[in-house]
This record gives sequence, C-alpha cells and structure tokens, in this order.
Amino acid sequence: MAAHHHILERIGVKVLAISTDSVFAHKVFAETSPSARKVQFPLISDRNQFISRIYGVLREDLGFTFRATFIIAPGGEIKYSSLYPPEVARNIAEIIRVIQGLQYEEATGEGIPAGWHPGKQGIKKDFALVGRF
Repeated sequence: MAAHHHILERIGVKVLAISTDSVFAHKVFAETSPSARKVQFPLISDRNQFISRIYGVLREDLGFTFRATFIIAPGGEIKYSSLYPPEVARNIAEIIRVIQGLQYEEATGEGIPAGWHPGKQGIKKDFALVGRF
C-alpha cells in the first residue's frame, strides 16, 4: 500500500491502516523495517480489537485479524470490502481500479462493466439493457 500511496492521494483517497499490534510494536516496526519507513498514512493501533470486531475481520480463535480492505465513502457508507486469505496478499492495482470505478459512477451515473478501466465507457443504468453486457 505504501508504494502506491501517491496514486491514492492523487485520486483523492485518504488511507488508514489498522492493526491489533500495540503502538510500541508500530514504533519498532517503523524504526526497523525499510518498508515501514515508506508509510505516509496513519497506522492505528486496535489493541483492544474493538474496530476489528465491528468490521468482522478478527480471527477470534487466533487473536489477530484477516487482511482486509474497506473503501468507505465520505458519508461513511462501505462501498467495497475484501477479506484476503492469509496466503494471498492484496492487489493494490485492483483496489485502485475499484476506487476509480466508484468515482466514475458517481461522476457519470453509469455502471462499471467487467474489465473496466479508466478511459473506457461505463454502461447506462437501464433495466431494458439487462443481460446485454
């Protein structure tokens, strides 16, 4: 995420990272990890696991969370969520594409077809067109 933060900022996204680690663990991570030094967004400690429980990402049996991504609109509505298996990392390019698609839909009122990317047309939201795309 840190390597793509500049792209997210350019398209108007504010990033927050939340972890069940303590602020002390975050501090050590920031001091010792070259990748952590690139993080330019807030890293929030959810030590009491309150946020993790509310969003349904806490692995109660293990005491830590799944990797998850939530795209939340300025009004607080969750527009997208994804829960990743421990063996699979995020696809930041796909997350950016989803954000751009949501922004396109908001600006044009058009839906986003499969395989859409910025520069392609959306589809009109018309019940008569159902099944054509």
